[in-house]
Amino acid sequence: MNITASAVTLHVDDAAASARFFTGHLGFRQVMSLDEEYICLSRDDDAADIVLSQGPAEAPPEPASGRGPQNVTVTFTVTSIADEDARLRRENAPITTSLRQKPWGEWALQLTDPNGVVVELVEWVPPAGA
Repeated sequence: MNITASAVTLHVDDAAASARFFTGHLGFRQVMSLDEEYICLSRDDDAADIVLSQGPAEAPPEPASGRGPQNVTVTFTVTSIADEDARLRRENAPITTSLRQKPWGEWALQLTDPNGVVVELVEWVPPAGA
């Protein structure tokens, strides 16, 4: 198998509101839209495309365990997370978890879009002396 692209599809109540969040704060651009109910967003770097589909997802087959994922977080690894934190604060972006270092050395912050989609930005910073 050779994967040539990737996308994350998010089923939301208001696709246009999520599109404004991703384009306004995270540098995505809209590459396709069908009546503002199906919007595809992309970037020019290695980020996965974001597909916003307004309304509930078609019911997938029941997983063998009887449960599917309960909460989903979209995570992007970035460079200069401190600069991104400062920029997002200047933009009054909806930061829901402030920039912090996790015990394993990763720095992270979280934003939440108007539909409740959690987006985490992370940067690995090796501990001093590593």
